[in-house]
Amino acid sequence: MISILPKSISVRALHGYLLGAVGPRPIAFASTVDAEGRPNLAPFSFFNVFSANPPILIFSPALRGRDATKKHTLENVEATGEVVVNVVNHSIVHQMSLASTEYSKDENEFVKSGLEMKKSDLVSPYRVAESPVQFECKVVKIEALGTEGSAGNLVFCEVVKMHISKTILDENGGIDQHKIDLVGRMGGNWYSRAHEGLFEVPKPLAKLGIGIDQLPKEIRNSTILSGNDLGMLGNVEHLPSLEEISEFIKENGELQTLLKNADAAVIQKKAKEYLSNNEVFSAWKILLAN
Repeated sequence: MISILPKSISVRALHGYLLGAVGPRPIAFASTVDAEGRPNLAPFSFFNVFSANPPILIFSPALRGRDATKKHTLENVEATGEVVVNVVNHSIVHQMSLASTEYSKDENEFVKSGLEMKKSDLVSPYRVAESPVQFECKVVKIEALGTEGSAGNLVFCEVVKMHISKTILDENGGIDQHKIDLVGRMGGNWYSRAHEGLFEVPKPLAKLGIGIDQLPKEIRNSTILSGNDLGMLGNVEHLPSLEEISEFIKENGELQTLLKNADAAVIQKKAKEYLSNNEVFSAWKILLAN
């Protein structure tokens, strides 16, 4: 492992490390207008949601690295106090990238990128019609993080109205993570497509997991079960009963044969198979069967 003091390398190199290591980052496709009403559209991957009550989004347009001047988006939110944050899905990722070009103030990035301008209801900036979710926002405050090139400027945005495409909703009216098909920013020219790598991890909020420290020593010190495997095993509220274990083995002839001849390593490998299919309680039953 290499260790680096930020001030010992160039800002360019530091920027590359930060963006390569922290990701995927959501993208705020920020639509603004200047004091004269001219539209501007630009993406920012220093972005996230930070509060639900009030609903606050924050994105950070950095000062230009070459001369520390302000980007058009920052100038516009300072002048008008309004912005629309549009989310970016896979179907518009190339158009979004094109809009990141440093066009002059007289150029309209909606036109350059071929995206449709849609009038907002409560703010002046236009929405990106093709974006599956659009947040109309009032700027609460702007906090400068520095004065030199590449310094960030936190733009605190309170959501005053949101628009959600019905095409991305599930049967319960929630946003379907497969249908929304979001993209995230990585380092260099790389992006990630969220739905292609989706997996579920149950939150340990509604239940109290026993914890990895409560696992039997031979399981905790296993060279076969990974840290993720142990985390899944430690996220159960209780262990299966002897009756449940017995019934499980009795119903599975293959396991009966395996348990007669198997050593601890073989049993742990079998448990790992169950864990890979998210069958945590079954994994526990095979681990405790002996």
